[in-house]
Amino acid sequence: MKKIALVEDNADNRLLVQVMLGDLFEVIPYESGGEALEGIARDKPDLILLDISLPEMDGNEVLRRLRADKATSALPVIALTAHAMAGDREKYLATGFDDYVTKPILEEEILISTIHKVFAGRASPA
Repeated sequence: MKKIALVEDNADNRLLVQVMLGDLFEVIPYESGGEALEGIARDKPDLILLDISLPEMDGNEVLRRLRADKATSALPVIALTAHAMAGDREKYLATGFDDYVTKPILEEEILISTIHKVFAGRASPA
């Protein structure tokens, strides 16, 4: 079973995503960017769902640090955010996120299909 790191400071959002994905993936929750950076190095997830608005260290800084570390630089990272204004998707993709899902997540299929799309895009050719 693939492991997904979920970096989300809101307990309700963490629970919602864990319920949505729990039958398909092992979800490892983190409440802050600092906790995530430590845990991701240890837990070695296959993909990261990363909230943008985190206390102390925002998701953009977490992504920058992940990309700067040889051990985590290639991990696929999906922005999971309430930032949903025109141009936000393009902005986050340009900063290095592999994809983008807006909150609140009203349909779990959107999240699940985005995760599968990112995994398929990262699959090595046969």
